[in-house]
Amino acid sequence: MILKEKNGILFFQFPNLAEFSDIRHGIFTKNCGHSKNPYQSLNVSLSVGDNDSDVKENRQIVSKCMGGNELVFANQVHETNVLILSKNNVPLIEKAFGKPAVGDAMVADIQEKFLTVQVADCQAVLMYDPLRRVVANVHCGWRGSINNIIGKTIKIITDIFGCNASHIIAGISPSLGPCCAEFINYKTEIPDRLWKYKDRSDHFDFWSLSLDQLCNAGVLIENICLSQICTKCNTNLFFSFRGQGTTERTAAVIGLVYASGKS
Repeated sequence: MILKEKNGILFFQFPNLAEFSDIRHGIFTKNCGHSKNPYQSLNVSLSVGDNDSDVKENRQIVSKCMGGNELVFANQVHETNVLILSKNNVPLIEKAFGKPAVGDAMVADIQEKFLTVQVADCQAVLMYDPLRRVVANVHCGWRGSINNIIGKTIKIITDIFGCNASHIIAGISPSLGPCCAEFINYKTEIPDRLWKYKDRSDHFDFWSLSLDQLCNAGVLIENICLSQICTKCNTNLFFSFRGQGTTERTAAVIGLVYASGKS
């Protein structure tokens, strides 16, 4: 991955997605924000007990790094609902009282609406079809993985937006790696059809599972970038529920812009 700096803020980019001037994206670190201990410091979640004003300032930091574009959040519940932001049928993503709609994946063909996933060990899977100009962002925890939220999102992309899966460019964010993804109760939590992703103990390789799900849905392996960065092994950069027992969230963002240059 490429480490970038903007306005003093550090974030990562996928090399394959960074080639395109009509999108901006970033996988942000936990540093350089306003939140105080124990939420220090670039926490973007409003639902973990952090001070709301600090979180809103953190979100503004992320927005500025993405060119000042609007960040769109979902109420992530570790299920497989996919929210659609289409220029042909714009939904109300923000429900009554400003609460985000429930969903763990978002797909959009609208410029300047930046899909933002909140993560701490879970994967964010970013996608872009440069021919149809469609972006997606998937919150992919282990529950979403075993229910193939990636495949369901790609079906939305192809069926509703007319994309060809072979044109999709994808990136799998820093997340809990096979070195640290221990599931001592895997026999009751994870279907046996997925035990092939387990090592000789009780650690699972969800990176490989996501790669396979992308490829099985038609994405070409050469179009996928896997970060291979474990969040639990890199708590100096990322929030990790497994590593620290904390619940803060970092931001993973992707959105369309009017083609004018890279961020």
